[in-house]
Amino acid sequence: MTKVPTFDMFMNPVIESLKILGGSGTIEEINARVVEIMRLGSEQLEVLHDPERGSQTEVEYRLAWARTYLKKADVLENSSRGVWALTANGNQLDQVDPKAVKHYVQARDKASRSQIDENTSSPIKDEEITWHEQAMACLLNMEPPAFERLIQRMLRESGFIQVEVTGRTGDGGIDGKGIMRLGGLMSFHVIFQCKRYRGTVGSSQIRDFRGAMVGRADKGLFVTTGNYSKDAILEATRDGAPAIDLMDGDQLIEKLKELSLGIKSQKIEIEQVTVDSNWFTTL
Repeated sequence: MTKVPTFDMFMNPVIESLKILGGSGTIEEINARVVEIMRLGSEQLEVLHDPERGSQTEVEYRLAWARTYLKKADVLENSSRGVWALTANGNQLDQVDPKAVKHYVQARDKASRSQIDENTSSPIKDEEITWHEQAMACLLNMEPPAFERLIQRMLRESGFIQVEVTGRTGDGGIDGKGIMRLGGLMSFHVIFQCKRYRGTVGSSQIRDFRGAMVGRADKGLFVTTGNYSKDAILEATRDGAPAIDLMDGDQLIEKLKELSLGIKSQKIEIEQVTVDSNWFTTL
């Protein structure tokens, strides 16, 4: 069985990655730097945390726990826009004692009767897990033509024009094409492949897709409900070859939420009532 570092082993690489990134970074940027720092192999990166519940890898899951513990220890902070940064305290540190951080956070949570168990809990709120899982289940249950139409609608809502689904057998996996216009001045012809898939997309599938797109489009977009292997990500951005943008299952769900396509969010205002007992005594 492939061995993945424990979540506390990721703490110092996370801090180091943020130092390299200038003190702040997105989850994607942080994770990519940590992978480089720890020299994680393809087999480690492809282990899924729970194949039945989504495309999140075990490395991503444990990195989320590392960030959560560092936040509770006042080393990191994060914004509602998904950007993580070193706190004033974190900027003064080169590294932490992972065992000490783990002990401090668990002791504090235990004191507040909210003990964290990294083996059974999740650093993501239960409500968020629920809608993510529900959305992923809906995507995986869609028929291939319906999934292609969903991607077509998503691209149109994102600003693409002349989006067509053209999937044909023996066409290198090309499912459709469209034109992306930028500022009304420039346009790029894009072809896309959408793969309703539970596992990991490998580099060979990216190479096949690129072979089919050469001479037919300026850009390629590969969308999957699964995730991508390290080699697939490297292949998509290989020097000297047409770049291919990759969208995995989690990114797809977030984009659908952003565009309110089958996933809608609403803010709920909560009324807080406070009784001023002193006020009554002054009457």
